Amino acid sequence: MEPINNELKKMMDSQFQARYDEMQREILENRGVQKFLAENDQVANREMVERGLGKLYEYVNQQHDCSQCESVATCKNAIKAINGFVPKLTVIRGQIDVEYVPCQTKRMEDARRKAASMISSMHMPKDVLKAKISDLDTSNESKKAIRTFAELFIQKVRNTGNLPRTGYYIYGNFGVGKSFVLGAIANELATMEIKTVMVYVPDFLSELKSSIQDQSLQEKVEFVKKAPVLMLDDLGAENLSQWTRDEIIGTILQYRMNEGLPVFITSNFNYEQLENHFATTQKGEVDVIKAARIMERIKSLTTDFEMIGENRRLYQAD
Repeated sequence: MEPINNELKKMMDSQFQARYDEMQREILENRGVQKFLAENDQVANREMVERGLGKLYEYVNQQHDCSQCESVATCKNAIKAINGFVPKLTVIRGQIDVEYVPCQTKRMEDARRKAASMISSMHMPKDVLKAKISDLDTSNESKKAIRTFAELFIQKVRNTGNLPRTGYYIYGNFGVGKSFVLGAIANELATMEIKTVMVYVPDFLSELKSSIQDQSLQEKVEFVKKAPVLMLDDLGAENLSQWTRDEIIGTILQYRMNEGLPVFITSNFNYEQLENHFATTQKGEVDVIKAARIMERIKSLTTDFEMIGENRRLYQAD
């Protein structure tokens, strides 16, 4: 009869081998691992996979669903030192290795910080930081139509890889959700690595006036007018001057019209009311011709939608 220690050793060896085989199977059935091996089938062989099993295990173990993270600060990474980063398999000198690259949430946050460092009036309300098209309200026909067109816009970008030339002009009363729509579109575009600059117009124009003294005016105007996607939130709420209308708003819209770059706009005014707003400056100067030119650009860049609904801010305040 064999000593009991030998029997125990055989049992432990058998259990270890079974667990090892199970772990190896789970690793090799992982979709990310399978995709990596398929993409590297010219160099990846059995020996490389066996040697790299530890790295493959690390890759599988460090994966998580970024959509569950509200921000980098609440990242679900088991190792906090790599918050905001996700594992990526690579081949280095014939060996399987893992590198950590910024996740989608971190890329979005970094892009916003970079834009905010240039334009302090960059505007993304907290309630829309993670908004998606699927979150948009469809409680009435006006909101259903806006969501449908937003879905079509995003679908066109996904299918073609190109941005449509025409954005949306959404108008309606205070607090009906206009900014939320822009935020949702911006977030969907961010998942495709398309940068959106969203500014709150009254603050943006005030900031530009202050920028004349520190000589950063032109740099900021260039940054905004050349953004892949521009969103002007609350146009018409600004204190209008001839300079802001003609040299800033007019210049930005003219450039984007010439270059075929989309613009999204929210306002409390419809087209006709906004034209009246642009016709008279705060000093009482009236110029209907220049107002009409501004509106011609806006109409060529946007499709208008009225958003009807209750003021959600009143309920939030309660």
